[in-house]
Amino acid sequence: MADITHWADVIADEVLAKGKKHLVATGITPSGHIHIGNMREVVTADVAFRALEDKDADVEFIYIADTYDPLRKVYPFLDESYAPHVGKPLSEIPCPCGKHKNYSEHFLEPFLTALEHLGIHPKVYRADELYKEGVYVEAIKQALVKKDEIAEILQKKSGKTPVDTWNPFNPICNDCGKVNTTTVKGFDIDAETVDYECSCGSKGTVPMKGGGKLTWRVDWPARWKALGVTVEPFGKDHASRGGSYDTGVAIAKEIFGYEAPHPIVYEWIMLGKKGAMSSSTGVVVSIADMLKVVPPEVLRYLIIRTKPEKHIRFDPALPLLTLVDEFERLHSSEKATDYDRRMIELSHAAGLCHTDIPFKHMTTIYQVAAGDFDKIMNIVKRAGYDTSNEKCIRELTDNVGNWLEMYAPDNAKFSVQEELPVSTAQLNDLQRAFLSSLSSILDKSDELNGEDYHNLVYSAKEAGSELNTMMAESLNVDAESLEVNPKELFKAIYVSVLGQPSGPKAGWFLSSLEKDFLAMRFKEAAEYKPSS
Repeated sequence: MADITHWADVIADEVLAKGKKHLVATGITPSGHIHIGNMREVVTADVAFRALEDKDADVEFIYIADTYDPLRKVYPFLDESYAPHVGKPLSEIPCPCGKHKNYSEHFLEPFLTALEHLGIHPKVYRADELYKEGVYVEAIKQALVKKDEIAEILQKKSGKTPVDTWNPFNPICNDCGKVNTTTVKGFDIDAETVDYECSCGSKGTVPMKGGGKLTWRVDWPARWKALGVTVEPFGKDHASRGGSYDTGVAIAKEIFGYEAPHPIVYEWIMLGKKGAMSSSTGVVVSIADMLKVVPPEVLRYLIIRTKPEKHIRFDPALPLLTLVDEFERLHSSEKATDYDRRMIELSHAAGLCHTDIPFKHMTTIYQVAAGDFDKIMNIVKRAGYDTSNEKCIRELTDNVGNWLEMYAPDNAKFSVQEELPVSTAQLNDLQRAFLSSLSSILDKSDELNGEDYHNLVYSAKEAGSELNTMMAESLNVDAESLEVNPKELFKAIYVSVLGQPSGPKAGWFLSSLEKDFLAMRFKEAAEYKPSS
């Protein structure tokens, strides 16, 4: 079978067929928590940028925060004090927590921090600053002069006829501060001003430089021209027939004389069975929260392994462990294909931590050590893992601790019991004989690793093995007639240490505990006689 080219490299080849110099852009409106669904856009853009870099393109990468968009409504996460601010640009609204310059920065700041953690480093622009600096002035002039032509394009492409009062520019009212309640009454190209009336009763004049913004369907193509965008990912909602990309292509070409950027259309990330993520509906896991529980390279891998046009179903509970397992297996596989290796390469980024400790093993180590980092490091050393990068191990430890607290189902959690659990009273004679014999073997053995413990327990059913022979003698039966079910033996281990009939992968679990502790606990459990 011929090697498959990764989708990012396919996109890079398509883009390079149009020229060598490119600007990859991505942008999100910071109206609420910027969630893992939004992450698909920025990771897709970053991966396209990196694929172009790898092919020696002259390429830049920018992120535009749509901070001049109006607040659409009082979202579920806001209190009613925000009702008067509906319709105002996000950059002109107070911060919900009082610690940021404005509303948009409240949501933008943690997102930009998350991008750093993901190894994504675009040049960041804020729309309000671009408007206030005059970057859009020429586009505003062209749009105002060619208003009717734009309206015709919108009607032709979308099938919707703009209302008579429609205008491509929305002034910000000097009195109420709203951007979606004004009507343009005239403009002066030379003075670069726009006259308006507002539904609040106000009339006035605003400068084209920062006094308002273009409507979204005109703003987008204006941005392409003003900044020189040649590649941009966007959600399927913008890509529908008659949607904003469709109208943007025509407006860019016919009004601004600019070729629309190469489109990368992506599908949604679905949150478990709850549907597509959306800040406004509250179906959301923020990127900041996700980075608390999973290594950033795994989050990158979540996006990179799936073609943009296919939706991703994401569940931060047990399926997250499966995702991490898949990534780690691929990372260490000697049979990885060129495609696999390319996925791993794109999942990595400068400054991202990586350890050789499997995430799932750390969930066991963490709980055995009850979160104590010194104890965790001792177990990690005993298990033979590389401990030279303590910073990365600490990051993994924090990820696992947060996952256990925030998303782990109850059946993934356990705690080592300090005292012998009373449930050991329910162990049968075979289980007691097994624990007693296992204790004796551990007493005289060296430290064992996970595989050693696994093999030792399974040797109980092999006639002639030391463990099998000792059990038979303890039960005073012929070894040949001894019927052993390993499942019952593992149950005895979990009951005696955790006080529950099941637990984590036994080899990892047992090797994470002190051998002397296990020998003593198994001996206690074997000899335990409940008081009548």
